[in-house]
Amino acid sequence: MSVVFGPVPSRRLGKSLGINNIPPKECTFACVYCQLGNTLKLEIERKVFYSTEKIVGECEKHIKLLNRSNNKIDFLTFVPDGEPTLDLNLGTSISALHKLGIKIAVITNSSLTGNAEVREDLSKADWVSLKIDTVNENTWHKINRPHGRVNFSSVLEGVKIFSNVFNNFLATETMLVRGFNDNDDELNAAADFIATLNPNKAYISIPTRPPAENGCVPPDIEVIHKAYQIFKSKGIDAELIIGYEGNEFSSTGNFVEDILNITAVHPMRNDAVESLLEKDGGMSSDLDSLVNSGELIKLNYNQEVFYLRNLKKWRKREQANPNQ
Repeated sequence: MSVVFGPVPSRRLGKSLGINNIPPKECTFACVYCQLGNTLKLEIERKVFYSTEKIVGECEKHIKLLNRSNNKIDFLTFVPDGEPTLDLNLGTSISALHKLGIKIAVITNSSLTGNAEVREDLSKADWVSLKIDTVNENTWHKINRPHGRVNFSSVLEGVKIFSNVFNNFLATETMLVRGFNDNDDELNAAADFIATLNPNKAYISIPTRPPAENGCVPPDIEVIHKAYQIFKSKGIDAELIIGYEGNEFSSTGNFVEDILNITAVHPMRNDAVESLLEKDGGMSSDLDSLVNSGELIKLNYNQEVFYLRNLKKWRKREQANPNQ
């Protein structure tokens, strides 16, 4: 199983070659809307999961394969199964990857920004996205469901400190979920806080793939646009991320490996899977076999069919064979 996947089409980053630097699914949060399902292990202690040599080596290998088919890469992105800053090697890996000459992005849930070492690691990236779904602690517990030792005040303070020292592209992302953080008080408070960070871009997103919890749905379109107007009224450069990102998933010629690596962190819609199948020269029986064996889970959401890697099965196999 590679720790590198894609590139995948990103509404924020163009063609993004993903780096899955956290095993399934260790995270500081168990967000109700998570597209990867429920967190398998709530964790707060930073540790080494994969060596920097493994991450750099697999990136180099993947890039060579993609170059043969003229696949463009805009970013190397740390966007794993869990929270990327749990990786004690994050800063070292970012520094080592710079030699490849491709910009590096990190998408974090902000939970460990109270840690100065985490902020230092993140500062080495070219592009960082900080999750800020709410600035209300009660709502935070309901929507993000953090590890019991994550301190809300420390998170907000860490985000402020990082925004003041980070010199590259800073983005924030706010996921709106109906009945959780979509009322006027929540939206105004979040926008007021985000305005103090002066981000280059503030993304407002909604669940577009099957969430961890049933009943987790986007607000009405009127509320989404109200949120956008509130953010803009505070002087924030806001952007909505509410549409489908497309099917331009790059292929390496190995359909089974490609789809398992991508769906481990990025559920794919049926039409995207069919497009990848054609690019890789695979057969529909390959897809059927993965579903029938339980390696892939087939889900319906918003009248669309999605495929998701079975992270529980993968985690059991990794625990049984930790040296593979």
